[in-house]
Amino acid sequence: MFTRANSEPAKTRVVAQCRDADFERLVRATFGLDGKVELSVANGMFANEVRKLDTADATVVIVDIDPASEADFSALNTLTQRTAGNPPVIVAIPSFDVNLARHLLQMRVADFVVKPVQPIDLVRACTRAAQGAQSGSAAEAKIYTFLPAAGGVGLTTLAVETAMLLLKGEGGQKTSTCLVDLDFQHGSCCDYLDLEPRLDLDEIEPRPDRLDRQLLEVMISEHPSGLKVIAAPSRPAEMRSFDFEVVTRLLDLVASHFDNVVIDVPRTWFAWTDSVLIGSNRLFLVTEMTVPGLKHARNLVNVIRQRLPDGPPLEVIVNRFEQRLFGPGLRRADIEGALGQSLACTIPNNFRLVSEAIDRGVPLEEVKPGNNIQQALAKLVFPPKQKTAAKPAETKAERKLALVRG
Repeated sequence: MFTRANSEPAKTRVVAQCRDADFERLVRATFGLDGKVELSVANGMFANEVRKLDTADATVVIVDIDPASEADFSALNTLTQRTAGNPPVIVAIPSFDVNLARHLLQMRVADFVVKPVQPIDLVRACTRAAQGAQSGSAAEAKIYTFLPAAGGVGLTTLAVETAMLLLKGEGGQKTSTCLVDLDFQHGSCCDYLDLEPRLDLDEIEPRPDRLDRQLLEVMISEHPSGLKVIAAPSRPAEMRSFDFEVVTRLLDLVASHFDNVVIDVPRTWFAWTDSVLIGSNRLFLVTEMTVPGLKHARNLVNVIRQRLPDGPPLEVIVNRFEQRLFGPGLRRADIEGALGQSLACTIPNNFRLVSEAIDRGVPLEEVKPGNNIQQALAKLVFPPKQKTAAKPAETKAERKLALVRG
C-alpha cells in the first residue's frame, strides 16, 4: 500500500470521515480489506465529526467536506493548522471549482480528490501524501519563477543566468540547482546552453504517477557547470495544455531533490499557472524598457495581485535598461513612476554580449566574466542581509499544496 516515516514496525493507519454512504463504502472497500492497513471511519458532517477524529499516529487523514458549509471550512482550517502536514490531510469534494481549489491550496491540505473517485486514484493520492510527509524533514528547495510580461523580453537569458548564480552560490558555496522550462511550445533554455532537451512528455502524460526519481534522472539534461535542466523538445506547431497532475507532479518531484529550482513560465496562462506562481518563493515579472512593456507589466501586476492575493510579492525586472540623461525616450524616473514599489531592479542593455552567448550556447560568464548583467542579477538574487525582504521559505506542506491537481 503506502508508507510513512518509521512505519516498518507499525501498520499503515488511515483515518477517514465520510459525509455520504457511497464514499464510506468506497473507503472501506479500498482500505478496510487490507490486513496491513488500520482503518478508522467516522460518519456525518465534517464540522460535527472533526473533534472525534483520532489523528494520533495516523499515516493519512481523509475528510469529506461540504464546500457550501462555512463550518466545514473553518473546521478544516483548524485541523490543518493543528496537524501542520503530519499527518497529511486529503480532502474529498463533490465537484471541481477553481475558487474552491484556491481555498484548499491556501490551507495545508496535501491533496484533494473529486468524487466519485476511483479506488486506485484515492490510493495514489494517499501514497503521494504519505511519502511527502515522510520526506518533510529534508531541506526545502527555494523556487524562483520567471514570468514574461510580453514576448521577446529576454526572460530565458535572465532565468538561465539566475540559475547559474544560484548554482555557484552566495560566497562560492555551490548548491544543487535545477532549471525547469515549462514553455513546452517555444521553450529555448536548452538551446541557450547547447543541450539536448530530454523531457519526454508523451511518456509521462498518460501516467504522471509513474514519474519518480529514477525516471526523472533519465529526462534531465546536465550542463558541464553542473546545472541540471528539465526541458522538452519545443513543438511550435502544437498548442498543448497538459493536465494539472503532469506539471505539478514534475515540479513537486524536482523541488524535493534540489536546493534551488528556477522556473521559466510561458506567457500563455494555463490551468496550472496559478499553482506554479503561488508555490514560488520569489516571483519575477520580466519586461523591457518600452512604453508598451511597462504598460503590460503594470497591468499584469494588478491582475495577479487580484487573482492571487496570497501569492508571493511580484518583483518586476526591467530588462535592456539604458540610462538616458538627455534627449527623447524613457528615463528611470518614468519606470519608477509606472511600476512603483513593484520595481525590483533594472538589467543593463548589453546586446552584443547576450547575442554572442546565445550563438555559442554558453552562459554570459564564459564570454565575459564579471559582466554587468550578472552583477545586476546578483544584487537581486543575493540582496544585502539587512535589506532582504524576500518571502520566507515555505514548509513542505505549504509548497506542495500550491502544486496540487486542479
